[in-house]
Amino acid sequence: MKISSFSNMVCSIAGAVDIVGDRWAILLVRDLFIGLRRYEDFRSSTNIPPTTLSNRLKVLEIGGIIRKSLYQSNPDRFEYSLTAKGRGLWQVMLALAKWGDEHELSGRQFAPMRFVNSHTGNDVEIRIIDSVLKTDVVPENILSLEGNGADDQVKKRLTIAERRNSKAK
Repeated sequence: MKISSFSNMVCSIAGAVDIVGDRWAILLVRDLFIGLRRYEDFRSSTNIPPTTLSNRLKVLEIGGIIRKSLYQSNPDRFEYSLTAKGRGLWQVMLALAKWGDEHELSGRQFAPMRFVNSHTGNDVEIRIIDSVLKTDVVPENILSLEGNGADDQVKKRLTIAERRNSKAK
C-alpha cells in the first residue's frame, strides 16, 4: 500500500503528502467534493483497480480525511464522506484545478469543470492575501520563514535556501 512515509519529517507538506499525495487519493477526494459517495461510483469515475481503491479509502479514513457509514447490510455496503479535515482540502483542490486548467493538463482547451458559489452561480477563485493588509500577494513576494514548530532540519533547509537566494540576487 505505502512504499515509505514522511512521518519522521517535520514538514506540514510532507505530512499532507503522506495522506493525499497519491494520485488515486487526490482523485477520490475530488470525487467526494463533487458528490460521489459510494465504492461503485469511485470505480466508475476513476477506473481505479478494486484493491487500490480499498487501500486508498483506508488511508484516507485512517488519515481522518473521510468517514465511512453503512448504508446497506447483507452484504455490507458503505458510503464515504469528507470530514472537516477533508473539507479543508477544498482550497488545495481548487488550486490544482486552476493550475491544471491554466496549463491545459486536461487535454482540453477549456476547463472541464467550473466551481461556482451555490448561492449566486458566480465562479469562485482562490487568492493569496496579506493577513493584515488584505491585499493580493504574488508568489514572487512570498518568503518562507522558520515557524514555531521548526526543528533543526527545517532550520537547515531554510538556511540553505536563504544562502542560495542571496547569491542569485
